[in-house]
Amino acid sequence: MSLLKLQSAKVAERTAHERGTPRVLRLGRGSLRWRPRTIAVAFILLLGLASLATLSLAQGAYSVPPDQVLAAFFGSGSDVVRYAVVELRLPRTLTGIVVGFALGISGALTQTVTRNPIASPDVLGVTAGASLGAVSVIALGTPFAASPLSVPAAALLGGLLTAAVIFALSWRRGADSLRLILTGIAVNAAVVAMVSWMLVVAQLSRAVSANVWLVGSLEGSNWTSVTPAVIATAILALLTLTVARALPALALGPDTAAALGVSPRQTRTILLLLSVALAAIGVAAAGPIGFIAFAAPQIALRVFKTPSPPLFCSGLLGALLITGSDLLLRVASPVPLPVGIMTTLIGAPFLIYLIIRTTRRRSA
Repeated sequence: MSLLKLQSAKVAERTAHERGTPRVLRLGRGSLRWRPRTIAVAFILLLGLASLATLSLAQGAYSVPPDQVLAAFFGSGSDVVRYAVVELRLPRTLTGIVVGFALGISGALTQTVTRNPIASPDVLGVTAGASLGAVSVIALGTPFAASPLSVPAAALLGGLLTAAVIFALSWRRGADSLRLILTGIAVNAAVVAMVSWMLVVAQLSRAVSANVWLVGSLEGSNWTSVTPAVIATAILALLTLTVARALPALALGPDTAAALGVSPRQTRTILLLLSVALAAIGVAAAGPIGFIAFAAPQIALRVFKTPSPPLFCSGLLGALLITGSDLLLRVASPVPLPVGIMTTLIGAPFLIYLIIRTTRRRSA
């Protein structure tokens, strides 16, 4: 057993070296592997995200210079500036960052565990389930609709229940990747049909409100809705990074992973559950913003040149995409538009490109 572990460790180290020279930081009895390229590009992404967030806080009907935006956080400046920046724009910007981060990590987990670059919470039906929960509150006018947390809570519950149904239907001594995707596609189609039925039978004003939410929007974000999303995303992200330490062992194959003390079936199931929870949190906070969970991990994979989508960096790219898309729409569009329109315009061509490229590789 010890010989097998040693050989597996050597194979993993050789593979990592070929894909980019890693550095090892010793922390007592443990160690942390990192690559200079990953750290440098992640730092650039953080700077870009901070710049976009500052511009987002400055833009609006009442424009604020960037230096006054920073001053508003320290209590200086006029009351109008502090109210516009801290009370109105900061919740919206923070919602975009948190939702993009959650969806980016969720998509990276799904694509890594299923080993399918096209897999995402959208494909698995989690997003549609969350939409069903929210639309049942908005369009049908349930008694809980008056509460400000009713729509996010219904979306979160709908996403989790739909994921439970998908897992139950696809479970055969574990969550097989192919069976999970096929079941998710079928359940997704059924849930979308139920959402369409609700929109048809609902009153016109309620159906319009539900349609706006279904596109994915940051409009109406406030501290009441963003605070639970921040807390939940932070907890789930920490849990994900803890469990994800087993991903390199899983990449060596189920037999080798088992020899290294990792349970492949149990680890995949836990990671998929965390992916579902992160996606449900993101949809509950801002609606089903399309293609972020799919595009962010694939862009991160190409930017960082890693064997699989990096989790934290996929989250950063998701936050960058949503924040940038929302800022672009606010600057370029004369009327308010949901951010989901821009992310769909970005993600749909990228999906077509990825499908064509994958097809050509398999044909070759």
